[in-house]
Amino acid sequence: MSAPQTLAELTRVLAHREPHEREAVIGRVPPQEVPLYDRDFLSWAHPGQEPPEGDWRVWMMLAGRGFGKTRAGAEWVTSLATRLGAPVRIALVGATIADVRQVMIEGESGLLAVAPKNRPPSWEPSIGQLRWQGGSIASVYSGENPEKLRGPEHHFAWCDELAKWAYPDATWDNLQMTLRLGEMPRALITTTPRPIGLIRKLDGAPGVKTTRGRTVDNANLPGAFIAAMTETYGGTRLGRQELDGELIEDAEGSLWPRALIERCRAPGAFAVDEGNFVRVVIGVDPPASAGGDACGIVAVGLAKDGQGYVLGDHSVRGLSPDGWARAVAEAAELHGADRVIAEANNGGQMVESVLRAVKAGLPITLVHASRGKVARAEPVAALFEKKRAWFAGAFPELEDELAGLTAGGGYEGPGRSPDRADAMVWAMTELMLGKGVVEPRVRWV
Repeated sequence: MSAPQTLAELTRVLAHREPHEREAVIGRVPPQEVPLYDRDFLSWAHPGQEPPEGDWRVWMMLAGRGFGKTRAGAEWVTSLATRLGAPVRIALVGATIADVRQVMIEGESGLLAVAPKNRPPSWEPSIGQLRWQGGSIASVYSGENPEKLRGPEHHFAWCDELAKWAYPDATWDNLQMTLRLGEMPRALITTTPRPIGLIRKLDGAPGVKTTRGRTVDNANLPGAFIAAMTETYGGTRLGRQELDGELIEDAEGSLWPRALIERCRAPGAFAVDEGNFVRVVIGVDPPASAGGDACGIVAVGLAKDGQGYVLGDHSVRGLSPDGWARAVAEAAELHGADRVIAEANNGGQMVESVLRAVKAGLPITLVHASRGKVARAEPVAALFEKKRAWFAGAFPELEDELAGLTAGGGYEGPGRSPDRADAMVWAMTELMLGKGVVEPRVRWV
């Protein structure tokens, strides 16, 4: 068969070929003509890359790796910035600032790559702005810093890999409040699905159109890659999530399946009252650096009947040692804690020094991790399974991390590390799995 002569012919041919045959068809296109095909994106894009019809405020594209999410997002933003009658303001939100720059803007399928060759936008990394000749501006934000989204206004937003954002709920809420320009503000989410609370909440919500796609839907991927991925991961939970774009509610082998978390939710009438507890402990998982992981701060209490309760998640991110130490002291005072259990692997005695500098009388016990996070978590998960431990309320970010801890040592939850979950495990271990001595409550000042 000869090479397709027109873009329309190429589109028709690819539509009737199996994924493993499409590479050969595309290979027959003369190299000098490839850019012509490439630029007319909507003529050859597969249906999952096209904006949905009808009225919607949020378009959520849940798809496997290599599906073409980045290309679809970049083309959507470019069309808004260059084809509307008036200039617009657009928010570009990724997991980190580096991700926005390296993937959404400078990547092989990013905004600079798909821009019109005769009038490309100017990219100013120092101020995090992309400017088109017609006056449209796209500004860079990240899921690590929700507060930066307080103040600005936008017509549109492109949110990439939302499932990886450090603060998905806070960042999304702040972003929604900035979408107040124009007659129809809209946001596009492009992400490989992971079972975090925000994605579950958005999927099927009013005003949200969800489209899905698989890695094999992208005819431009090498057949050898598709074959290797299918052979290795086909049918597995990882393959279903990362290749087929399925939203898997529970990580395979989760120590805290979602059903267990809901089953261990304390009754609504349960009163989180200081008088109900004989002990309250604050677990702390300090960050290795101010710009790194969160500082996990979780309060747990031992009730008079011997049951353990998660009382509060007070974790913080991006603070100096003095900042997170003050958050620990405030949590201890709020709950009337008689003990603070802090992991000392990162910082050693510095952790205790920082905490005591904030509150000299803070009752601190340092613990050292000799086993991995999951190994420490397994006996605590057993307490919930035996109905000896409960959640006194809803703690979405903590629960997402707990659901991501899997038997065998893996972590498949949001963020890079289960800091909140680790803090809870330290506190529950002290409270429920120690030597069995119930210490009297002693208030500190």
